[in-house]
Amino acid sequence: MPRIRSGSVVTQALQGVPPELSAIQAPVRASLDRVGDEIKRIVVSDFSDIEEVNEHLLFMRGKLFRPTLLLLSSMVEGERPDDALRLAAVVELVHLATLVHDDAVDHSVLRRGLPTVNALWTHQVAIIMGDYLYSRGVSELARVGNMEALAVLANAANEMSVGEMRQLTSYDALDFSEDDYYRLIAAKTASLMSAACEMGALAGAAASRESLARYGHNLGMAFQIADDLLDYTGVAAVTGKPTGHDLRERKVTLPLVAVLPRTTPAEESEIRSLFTLADPGDDDISRVVEIVEERGGLAYAQDRAAHYADLSYAALEELTEGPAVDALRDAVGYAIHRRR
Repeated sequence: MPRIRSGSVVTQALQGVPPELSAIQAPVRASLDRVGDEIKRIVVSDFSDIEEVNEHLLFMRGKLFRPTLLLLSSMVEGERPDDALRLAAVVELVHLATLVHDDAVDHSVLRRGLPTVNALWTHQVAIIMGDYLYSRGVSELARVGNMEALAVLANAANEMSVGEMRQLTSYDALDFSEDDYYRLIAAKTASLMSAACEMGALAGAAASRESLARYGHNLGMAFQIADDLLDYTGVAAVTGKPTGHDLRERKVTLPLVAVLPRTTPAEESEIRSLFTLADPGDDDISRVVEIVEERGGLAYAQDRAAHYADLSYAALEELTEGPAVDALRDAVGYAIHRRR
């Protein structure tokens, strides 16, 4: 298994303090503070049941990473254009719609420490609300006549839907190949990050459109690999053992995909046994994590995250230096070193 390359972005970031999201967002903080108001304006409804769910979802608002990427991308050639704020709100709406749908599909009861829509209401309500959020975003772009941004966003939404279907129809999770994994995360994560950056370019940095779209794609790939690594390296506060959320849900990600061809028959049997358990225990999870680490799966995934981080970093070298590009560069370090 290859180790992390000495010249990679991962190694450079490890030599100092990983960037904080607040510092990355500093150049667009005033705009981000207004994204929530834009979202409220776009999703407002005179139907009380929808408004009730809207209030819950807006209370759950996340870190606004994708709107941050869009706003920063719109500024690489100058000041933030007025359209960028609206586009940032639409991107966050589509992201929120995918989370609502994912929670319904996975029967998740918590998101960011709060009850999910399907837990508080029903799975049917969750699916309908996800559709509502997406349709409101699309309607907003159509209303202002931004057809190019609409086309970019619609393509990303289609990729995410196909990615979700691929995952659902993967009947034997342990037959998942490395190529299958990259195809999945390109669809489910990288597509929307790439779209966010490209839409930002459409708003204010048209000459940088291709470079920013490529940056967003590779950033999304690195972001998701790093996120999947946390399932193996993060530990639960109570037990002190690996959280293993993906393993508990029988999701196969890169660290495990990479080592499956290299396991002994006994190790493969232990892994397959875990995937037959209705409710795997902490010791079952810990044993699979141990096998993955011993066989080099964590180091391999770290190397692949570094590879995509390097590609995203290289895309920025094609742009004019400035505060926005500096923040986008820091976003690479944040993506691969965050703790959720």
